[in-house]
Amino acid sequence: VVTGQTDNLAAALAKTSGKDIVQFAKTLDISHSTIGNKVCKTKVGSGSAASKYAMYDATTAVRSTSTKTSLCGDNAGTSGSDHATNPEVLKDFVEKTLVGNESKNWPTSSGVGKKDNDNANAVAKDLVALNSDEKTIVAGLLAKTIEGGEVVEIRAVSSTSVMV
Repeated sequence: VVTGQTDNLAAALAKTSGKDIVQFAKTLDISHSTIGNKVCKTKVGSGSAASKYAMYDATTAVRSTSTKTSLCGDNAGTSGSDHATNPEVLKDFVEKTLVGNESKNWPTSSGVGKKDNDNANAVAKDLVALNSDEKTIVAGLLAKTIEGGEVVEIRAVSSTSVMV
């Protein structure tokens, strides 16, 4: 997270269970909701959906007729009467797309336009875009909430060698 290596982070997140991602999102929302509001933030669409935000759902619908999506940070498409009036964020993403069966939309969304690991890639992209302090907080929370994670911080390494 802290080093900004989106590809490596996305690969690591893709190996993480949906259950662990849900736990991370819940912890982030409770302790640092302002950071959670920057992750998986839905966008407005185009055409008649230009002022509408995508709405998280269990499956991504046809983008020309609905704003429902299972893709983290997706836009509202081009049309649809069902929409969110404000951006939906990580908390909404896990509640509406990963609910119950946490593996359905993690690491890959479902429905129209899905690509391998698209949700893991989208979350990684958003996490890398955070500021330095936020990245440090997220790295710690990821390590604490994801099974088998650990925090390692090395500030400086120095050594002295003497030969006689």
